[in-house]
Amino acid sequence: MLAAMVIREATPHDWPRMWAFMEGIVRAGETFSWDRDTPEDLARVFWFPAPPGRTFVAVDERGTVLGTANCVRNHMGGAAHIASASFMVDPRHSGQGVGRALGEHVLERAREDGFRAMQFNAVVETNTRAVALWESLGLKVMTTLPEGYLHPVHGYVGLHIMYRQL
Repeated sequence: MLAAMVIREATPHDWPRMWAFMEGIVRAGETFSWDRDTPEDLARVFWFPAPPGRTFVAVDERGTVLGTANCVRNHMGGAAHIASASFMVDPRHSGQGVGRALGEHVLERAREDGFRAMQFNAVVETNTRAVALWESLGLKVMTTLPEGYLHPVHGYVGLHIMYRQL
């Protein structure tokens, strides 16, 4: 884990440093369910949700953006108490605790914001490191949509829906 990592609210000023690694993740199409050719302007709209949504960055002591996450209301109406979140970590900083720190932060903030549960709608089953991380943070696979994701290397694979009460 990076000793000097700080997680804070993202600002528009952070976007170029976020998109610098997010674009590669989106284009690879292995772990994220956006169209692989999502343009930058649309990605920015997706990643900075309207309130009560929040966007975060994990940065080191030099201000390098190591990863990012957002947290949104997953449903409306009678199910508006359920949150969802998305995460991307710069591959150059993978395995350094960035994803775990972002996950812990997002879960805590969602709880503080009054959400009663967290639901991840689309965790690609071949993204085993993410699945293991989310399970270690208390999320459970509620169901798997068989062949719910077209992976560019593995073909059709399962898509997990994961859940945890807050």
